[in-house]
Amino acid sequence: MRLSTTSYLVMGMIALRGPSTPYDLKRAVSRSVGYFWHFPHAQLYSEPERLAQAGLLALDTEDRGRRRKTYSLTSEGRSALREWLAAPTPEHFEMRDVAELKLFFNEAGSPDDVGKLAQEQIRQHEERIADYEDMVARHGREEWAEPRMITLELGLEMEHAALRFWTALAGDDLDRLRRERTERDPRG
Repeated sequence: MRLSTTSYLVMGMIALRGPSTPYDLKRAVSRSVGYFWHFPHAQLYSEPERLAQAGLLALDTEDRGRRRKTYSLTSEGRSALREWLAAPTPEHFEMRDVAELKLFFNEAGSPDDVGKLAQEQIRQHEERIADYEDMVARHGREEWAEPRMITLELGLEMEHAALRFWTALAGDDLDRLRRERTERDPRG
């Protein structure tokens, strides 16, 4: 059976949360990896069933009521997840940013589109930084959250980098941004 990134996301969430329904997974993803990993949430309803059929998840269905399906990680699933976590990641960082795509095609639009786009992006990145900093303030010192704060730190760095870029673009100050990047470059 071919395992996708979504397969590992499902197994990883169950490994962290414990037994989960697809709805539990959807909520947990929206409050965590959903900030940086976007995919159709319908997959969180179909993928657990596929993983259960492969023996990587165990399925428990309620006898009465809504007959909710709760999935838990099997030992085979835990092994597959651990192998994936330990394997090298040869894929290069991929950013699927609609704003960057619009910026690429900017010359086909109106001259003031870039400025509007930059202002919109500044607002969005400032909001995301505030959200992330709020998460750090609420959970940063809690022992259970400490391993996940590493990902949040990467998110903050990326948001600040994007904010620096869009702010420089909005202020027609890309030369300053280039100079600062050159000064920070340890390769000289």
